[in-house]
Amino acid sequence: MSTENKGPVSVEEIRQAMGRRELKAYYQPQYDAITNRMVSAEALVRWVRPGGETVMPGDFIPLLEQGDEIMELDWYMLREVCEFLRNQRERGVPSVPIAVNFSRTHVKEEDFCENLCRVVDACQVPHRLIEVEVTESALVDDSARIGSFVTGVRGEGFTVAIDDFGSGLSSLSFVKDIPFDVLKIDKSLISRNCEDERERIVLESIFNFANRLGLITVAEGVETREQLGFLRTCSCKKIQGFLFARPMPAGEFDLLCSQGGKEEGEDILVIQAPSSATQLLLEAIFVRYPLVIFSNLTRNSYYMMAYENFSATTCPSTGIFEELIGHGAATMYPDDQEAFRTTFSIANQMAAYERGDKFVRLVTRQLGDDGVYRKVETTNYFVKSPSVDDVLVISLCQNLE
Repeated sequence: MSTENKGPVSVEEIRQAMGRRELKAYYQPQYDAITNRMVSAEALVRWVRPGGETVMPGDFIPLLEQGDEIMELDWYMLREVCEFLRNQRERGVPSVPIAVNFSRTHVKEEDFCENLCRVVDACQVPHRLIEVEVTESALVDDSARIGSFVTGVRGEGFTVAIDDFGSGLSSLSFVKDIPFDVLKIDKSLISRNCEDERERIVLESIFNFANRLGLITVAEGVETREQLGFLRTCSCKKIQGFLFARPMPAGEFDLLCSQGGKEEGEDILVIQAPSSATQLLLEAIFVRYPLVIFSNLTRNSYYMMAYENFSATTCPSTGIFEELIGHGAATMYPDDQEAFRTTFSIANQMAAYERGDKFVRLVTRQLGDDGVYRKVETTNYFVKSPSVDDVLVISLCQNLE
């Protein structure tokens, strides 16, 4: 089958091709980075002409993007995907969520959510199986509307993904302010096979903040085992790329779904990324110590790492360490306040560190959010970073009653 385009195409030719349903949805599976199991997919358009010639999207989508015609293609692809999922449901074939690309033009579409629901509901497809994917450029081009757009789509039960993150003018403020669900890392960020130190630093930073924000991360364009290995160390959630599967026709993808999307498994204890293992360890620690604080006594700073199921939840998550101690003392039983201030003052802890002590510990009575005083044990462990000479402390706090 030839895959060469025979020449330039026009918008009208593309419209006619849609009318003849020559534009096909191809599906590229997305795999769990640890288990290698297919968990979702992205729908990608291919123009399959009579005779088998395939026109790639790069040969006709830019033409549609010059006007609003790209919106016609987006809705066409959504209908193709919904019909595919309906067909699977009718035959009892297991389905996975499928991401459908939408141009940034849709952000200005006043009745987008209404149209989205109408198309999906007509095929009786659960909303959780459709992921609305918009490009990173939409964040910059129409930042005033993107927030309400994402909120509206998520309010209807769909997930929202930001595609091609890192390909343009990425802004962490958009990531912070817009409540989307999935962050797709552009393949350009792993173009050097994750062997370049600067590339690794950038990727580690992106995955770190994404994971802390609770976003599902997807790495695009993964082609080598070396890339996969590094992405696992970053706790990347899903992998999309030629290493596992190329975009495939609906029939081939349907067969993969019917088989459960299984790949050859690996022992999770062998492939578990160090950062993922660390996260599991932290989850175990949080069972006993619901409040964990990292502090830099040298810099008089701190930040909260966890704040779940603790007796009081009014403390700022980051700031000046001395203010943290003052705030904590104010929540203590009056007879315990001075002991708390003295024990955990910077001067007292620095002296303990100089003596060679491994930790400083104190039990106090703290006022909970419910107005009841309870015993709380606070233990500050001195730790060392190979990068700096600062005196660092990890505080583990647990409720004793």
